[in-house]
This record gives sequence, structure tokens and C-alpha cells, in this order.
Amino acid sequence: MNANMTQQSIDPARCVLVLVDYQERLLPAIHDGERVVAQAVRLADAARELGIRVVGTEQNPRGLGPNTAPVRGRCETTLAKMHFDACEDGLVGLLREGRGTAPTQVVIAGCEAHVCLLQTTLGLLRAGLHAWVVAPACGSRTPADHALAMQRLQGAGAVLVSPEMVIFEWLRSCTHERFKPVLQQVKAHPA
Repeated sequence: MNANMTQQSIDPARCVLVLVDYQERLLPAIHDGERVVAQAVRLADAARELGIRVVGTEQNPRGLGPNTAPVRGRCETTLAKMHFDACEDGLVGLLREGRGTAPTQVVIAGCEAHVCLLQTTLGLLRAGLHAWVVAPACGSRTPADHALAMQRLQGAGAVLVSPEMVIFEWLRSCTHERFKPVLQQVKAHPA
């Protein structure tokens, strides 16, 4: 991993949050799926409070259905995809659309960690974006697959983080104008 990447802070002005495939039909098979979704919701709530764009993906939504309502409702837009790597279905272009300055950083979490989350993150890295993977908000059917995915992503240059690490890097200071409402959200969601 590039030492510069591990020393770089997440910049909310250059960042987007991507939530990969938290689909209702898939979640019952995900190890500790309720906790994984709760962590994704926690991230999305903080991102929205801070004006950070939240983008979702859904793998083959005709076959697997939509993302769970708590995740889908927090996404500004949701990309339907057929490839496991959402970049193959236009994710990078979608991230560059809209809000002025194109993001150079992606905070990402999702299911399954060893398939769609892994391949999408690798695609984002190949596209030149910096990626922070929120490990507790990622899920697989087995803990072993989750662990191997995190190991491979770290080796590929992604930085592994927790939801609170991301949220407090987005805030930077207790003097941030949105600190109190975000802190209330942090306290309200389980760790």
C-alpha cells in the first residue's frame, strides 16, 4: 500500500459515499447482516448531514430485488448493475456527474465483501480514485470471506476504516457547524 494513501485524510469536499448491494433478498444470508446494515445507515446519515453525496448500487435488481429500504432511502441515486464491478456498469461516470467538482475519494461499504464490494473497489482504484473501505459496514455470508476480502483490498491500496473514523475525519473539528447533530447521530446508532 502506498504510505501516502494511509497518511491522507478523507476530505468531505472531494468525497462520495458508495453503498454496494444491501439487497433485501441477499441480507438474510449475510453474516450479522442487521449490524452491517446499521453501520451503513450510520455512515449515510452522517454523510447526508454533512452534504456528502450518497450513491447506491443494486446487483441485478430484477432477480435480487431492491436495496433494503433504510439504505435505498438514504441514497441520492441507485445504479442498477449486472457486473459484479459496478464500474463496468458506469459507476465512475455516475460519480463524476452532478455536483461540480468530481470526487477523487470514495468511502465504500457493501455486500458481498468478497464479490461485488471487492470488485467495485478494485475498479475504483483502477480508475484512479482513492478508496476507504468501511470494514464493519461490509458483509459476506462467512466471516472468512469477509476477512479475505479486507486483506486483499488492503493489499490493493484501499484503506480499511471504521464508521467513526470516517465520520470524525469528515468533521475534522468539534467546531464544525454540524458537529452536534452528527455527534447525536453517532451516539444514537449502535457501534
